[in-house]
Parts: sequence; C-alpha cells; structure tokens
Amino acid sequence: MAKVPRSLSGKIVAITGGGRGIGRATAAALIAQGARVAIGDIEADLAQRTAQELGSGTIGLALDVTRRESFETFLNQVEERLGPLDVLVNNAGIMPVGPYLDETDAMADRIVDINLRGVMLGSKLALARFVSRPGGHLVNIASIAGKAGSAHLATYCATKHAVVGLTESLRQEYAPAGIAFTVVMPVGVNTELYSGLKQLRGIKTPEPADVANAIVEALQTGRYEVYLPKRMNAIVRSGALLPTRALDAVGRLMGGGGATAEPDHAARAAYEARMARTAAGATASQAPAEQDEPAVPLSQ
Repeated sequence: MAKVPRSLSGKIVAITGGGRGIGRATAAALIAQGARVAIGDIEADLAQRTAQELGSGTIGLALDVTRRESFETFLNQVEERLGPLDVLVNNAGIMPVGPYLDETDAMADRIVDINLRGVMLGSKLALARFVSRPGGHLVNIASIAGKAGSAHLATYCATKHAVVGLTESLRQEYAPAGIAFTVVMPVGVNTELYSGLKQLRGIKTPEPADVANAIVEALQTGRYEVYLPKRMNAIVRSGALLPTRALDAVGRLMGGGGATAEPDHAARAAYEARMARTAAGATASQAPAEQDEPAVPLSQ
C-alpha cells in the first residue's frame, strides 16, 4: 500500500534564488499545496516583485548566499514574519561555461562561493534551527553534473559533486535526529541558466515546473535522491558499472560533450550580463576593505 503523502499545508518554506526559474516554480508549486513561502534573491526588487505576483502571503527578501550576515538576516526575517522554518531549499547557483584554462581565479571563487559555500552556509544555519525541533527538511539543488563530469564546466561540476557529497554526509549525521534531506539532480533545465546549450539526445528537457513538482513530491514522501528526468537514475547507476572508454562512448552518443563545449554565446548573453551585474552589486555591498575588488565577469 502506498504511503499517504505528507501534508505541506501551513509549512514554512524558504527558497534561495527564488526570483525566477526553478526557485520561482518551486515557490508556486508549494503555495498550491498550502505552504507559506519566503523567497530570497540577490536581486531584492525581483524577489519582492515575484512574491507579489505569486500572492498568498508570499514574502520576497534580499539574500546574498555568500554572506553569513545576509543569510542569517534572511532566515530570521522569515521566522519573524511567517513562523518557525520547516523547509529550506538551497537553490541559488550560477553556471558560467568555458574552457578551464580560460577561467579566472575570481570566476572560480565566485562559482564556489555561490554553488558550494552558499549551500554549506544555508545548510548549517537551517540545521541549527531544525535540531531543536525535529521534522525539518533540507533540500539541496545539485545537478546531474554532481554525478558526472562535463567539458567546459569543470568548476561547476566540482561544486555540484561537492553538494551531493555534503548532503549525503549531513543525512547520515542528522537523519537520526528526525531531519529529512533531499538532493535534486536534474539534467539541463529550460531556464536562463541553461540558455544557449544543446540538450542531451534522447533525454527530454525538464521545465522548471517539472523540478518544482518533483521537490513537492520529495517533501511529501521523504524521498532522498531526485533525478530529472527519472530515467537518469538508471543511466547514472548503469554508467557507474561501465569502463571509462565505454562510458565516454555513451556520452558521445548522447551528445554530452558538445552540449557545453559549443555554447551559443549570443543566446547566453542576457544571462551572462545579468550575472556580471549581480556580481558587481555583491562586490559593492561588501565591507570597505573589499570594495576595491573588481566585479566578476561571467564571460571571458
């Protein structure tokens, strides 16, 4: 007999990078289940506008996931305005594409700061709240890149592998305390972040709503690993049994190498420009000793 899905009605959920894409879609899906949602985004105006558009008492707040003070303030405001946190969805992330040797140290730092350190920080701050009231749920958005590498995405893949490992370690450490964990691993999703990239052959490109619905299901059922599309679970597991040469051949057949090695930079221009603007804004908001650092460009 199938388990009865847990009710999400009244649950307090915070989502990072919630202004657009997967974050916004997840907020909408959770609101439809009766959850009370707060979205945080480095673009504060976007967060507030998105919250107003979603309605149902959703709040939008400024959030820089790379700064402890900003993240603590965000979660404190969520709890002050909505109530004790039940779920944190660590969704914020960036994905510059390009040859590893062309990547500046500043760019590498930016990717690691947002995609990994931001998840580590959010996880730590959420768990500190959850341990005193069992029943919390931590959702970390990784990627299929957390299970396999991809050319021209070395640092991004490294951060996503780390998020998968981090979540598994935290699950082993804190699941006995009554805390649930989910790690989400989609292939390229039809969002601005994946603009200008070829999709894998034979694999349907997920929409943000597909990821959002999978997150809702995981929260209702307690599912730990979430692959999108679901068939990627079998592909990843079978791939782990193949020798390297055979695995490379499968990757070429699916078009994995060309997906990121030959991006359409014109199609990615809007995304890259926005990342450069937000990087500049984040730099300007740092302490005076750090204000002289250059803004991090998203393309070389």
